[in-house]
Amino acid sequence: MQINNKTLLITGGTGSFGNAVLNRFLHTDHFKEIRVFSRDEKKQDDMRNHFKNNKLKFYIGDVRDYSSVERAMRGVDYVFHAAALKQVPSCEFFPLEATKTNIFGTQNVIDAAGTNKVKKVICLSTDKAAYPINAMGISKALMEKVAIAASRNLSDTTVCLTRYGNVMASRGSVIPLFVKQLQSGQALTITDPNMTRFLMSLEEAVELVLFAFEHGNSGDLFVNKAPAGTIRDLAQALKQICKVDNEIKIIGTRHGEKLYETLCTREEMMKAEDMGDFYRVPADNRDLNYASYFSEGEKVVSSIEDYHSHNTEQLGVSGMIQLLKKLPFIRKEVFGEDVSNFVV
Repeated sequence: MQINNKTLLITGGTGSFGNAVLNRFLHTDHFKEIRVFSRDEKKQDDMRNHFKNNKLKFYIGDVRDYSSVERAMRGVDYVFHAAALKQVPSCEFFPLEATKTNIFGTQNVIDAAGTNKVKKVICLSTDKAAYPINAMGISKALMEKVAIAASRNLSDTTVCLTRYGNVMASRGSVIPLFVKQLQSGQALTITDPNMTRFLMSLEEAVELVLFAFEHGNSGDLFVNKAPAGTIRDLAQALKQICKVDNEIKIIGTRHGEKLYETLCTREEMMKAEDMGDFYRVPADNRDLNYASYFSEGEKVVSSIEDYHSHNTEQLGVSGMIQLLKKLPFIRKEVFGEDVSNFVV
């Protein structure tokens, strides 16, 4: 990264992604100050005590409240916007809350960035935003549209997006749940053994954001190429790693869950640029006067396939084991290693 002595703001910065960014940059010269913006004073206090670094500044606030965002944004050069409601079931029951945080909150972040002439904003999205069927995915899909629309009208601030799949062992995800069940002798509760999900580490999620940070033009969406696996294989891999043979209990698909996730729709793949480990999807910058929506159409789209977790590289049990053993969470909780350099 060709930056030095800048100020970074991370919204939702007390989460897994924020911790990973701090581990990456707190002891470098890239940023003279890193601001953590979130609602959770307890997590901020935990983070303050863990890192003990004067470069780290904390701001209590909510992305739903423009004034609190705008105050935190003053003097900021770059923003990683990670604040979101992410749990599928809770968003299903409280879709208006997901709308307030994921959509209106994102507009507040972008508006505040524009007002303060922030150089670049990276908005974090999810594979559930592609062909969304649940409230969380729908709110994130509209968040992407809000960001892309705003990117057309900002002259001093570049706004781009990243979209990625499941981050392994992040807070609230299935791997910590499975490990807890295995260690306590409970049955592993699996929704659908044939369900597939993209799998990536927290470090890979950070790499995707940094790639967008360095290469993104306004309105760009970046997607990383990731392997996937079935929930059945994940369960078997964790059983082998933990050296136990707990029963597997099929509980059925939860409300709002998909059989597989899509990272790039076929409409996006039609214009995606292959950048090695990543796809770059440029913004559609046509205005409301364009004719092709109504009269010209696209013939090639019917011959292109989505990029989803059923048709990407499948890890299998052995590949899953290799990947899982690298995770700080597994190294700590299963093997008892000291991973104090990581917050897991």
